[in-house]
Amino acid sequence: MSNSDSGYQQTIVAIKDLLGSKGWRESGNAAAYYTDPRGRFTGRGNLVALPENTSEVSQVVSICHHNKTPVIPYSGGTGVVAGQLSLHSDEVLILSLERMDEVRHISAEDGTMLAEAGCILSNVHDAAAEQGMLFPLSMASKGSCRIGGNLATNAGGIQVLRYGNARDLCIGIEAVLPDGSILNELSPLRKNNTGYDLRHLLIGSEGTLGIITAACLNLKPANAETVTAFCAIQSPTQAVGLLQSIRSQIGESVSAIELMSSLGMELLQEHFPNINQPFEQKHEWYVLIEVAGQSGIRQNFESALFEAMEEDVVTDAVIAATETQRNALWDLRENMPEANRLSGAICNSDTSVPISQIDVFNQQTAEAVSSIHSGLRLNSYGHIGDGNIHHNVFPPLGISKSEFVKAHPEKIEAVRMAINEVTHQCSGAISAEHGIGRLKVGDMKQYADPVKMQVMRSIKQALDPNGIMNPGVILSA
Repeated sequence: MSNSDSGYQQTIVAIKDLLGSKGWRESGNAAAYYTDPRGRFTGRGNLVALPENTSEVSQVVSICHHNKTPVIPYSGGTGVVAGQLSLHSDEVLILSLERMDEVRHISAEDGTMLAEAGCILSNVHDAAAEQGMLFPLSMASKGSCRIGGNLATNAGGIQVLRYGNARDLCIGIEAVLPDGSILNELSPLRKNNTGYDLRHLLIGSEGTLGIITAACLNLKPANAETVTAFCAIQSPTQAVGLLQSIRSQIGESVSAIELMSSLGMELLQEHFPNINQPFEQKHEWYVLIEVAGQSGIRQNFESALFEAMEEDVVTDAVIAATETQRNALWDLRENMPEANRLSGAICNSDTSVPISQIDVFNQQTAEAVSSIHSGLRLNSYGHIGDGNIHHNVFPPLGISKSEFVKAHPEKIEAVRMAINEVTHQCSGAISAEHGIGRLKVGDMKQYADPVKMQVMRSIKQALDPNGIMNPGVILSA
């Protein structure tokens, strides 16, 4: 038995003894922890640790640090860049925070919530609503993704335009560092100028610098009135124009503005026939826009939308009159990722460009994808307000995903890199809201600033000299 084998076996024995029978699962009884939401990867490993408090997380990490055993943090399992999976070794520990799912405290006066990392996002929404407050981070996976993973990847979602990413909604952090020590920075202070802000170093680090165990979240007052509209437009440029027009008349009350394509609507109709289509007539592009604020905002929004129609920025529009109708409109957007999956997407991108470049980005991406294979189809949708447009590429009509991949395996990576290249040419970022994970490590090395890469390597080496925290994520192992 090698020293590494011996160290790993010592880790397994020690963790089982520490956590007891309810605190771990072996791989044969833990298939869910090794699966990829998009079916591209299969994870590896022998043991999943399930600590139920920060002290246990600390002790687990201390054991791994001592034995130099790699630790892969696991949150809701919704990540799509393989950040939560070991792809090349069984000698790792998967550390899930799902048992740490308590809301420790809510303060209406401070406008904060102390939530453990295993809290499901929708449960955080419910806990805030019970106090007449709002936690604005929201996305289609809100029923399964967890706060720890949201923060570790600096998740975005549908309301970044108004409220920012996960980073902007977190005031404080509790985390276990690579040596097992506990960083306690959960203060609700909004002004704290005492040295380096370690919170922001850990948020977005994807578990490579430590494991977030709890967070002090920034709550907002609940909006008195929310208004949602679904609009037909001629191009993404008009979507940007609509955002500028609405903002100029009602200020920063636009919570979300989502772009959708005609192909996307067709895929929804195919796979979700019970979802009502707002218009009988087909349009090239659509926008789902939502504003929220004080009572009376509906009248101002309707006036601004009517003006946009008069100026031919908007071709047609429907406005939800009830909460049921509002939810029905959001069903169109939130079921889009699943419609893409069911339709056999061979590539799902997550990049961002400056808002001024969105139309150019869409056009050049379409040209680049077509040059790889003329029959490929493109469903582009996403967040207009932050330039995060997701390109989903499908085989030609009548050809299944498996058939196309078998016949043209090299074109999958060619499509992905073509989108990266157009993103780069448009002064964009090769990851917008899903993180780097293991999927985009090579992309990061190719497109990131060399000085930034060197600084990140230095930070990683300083905090995690044994390289045990999610090795191979963001930076090559």
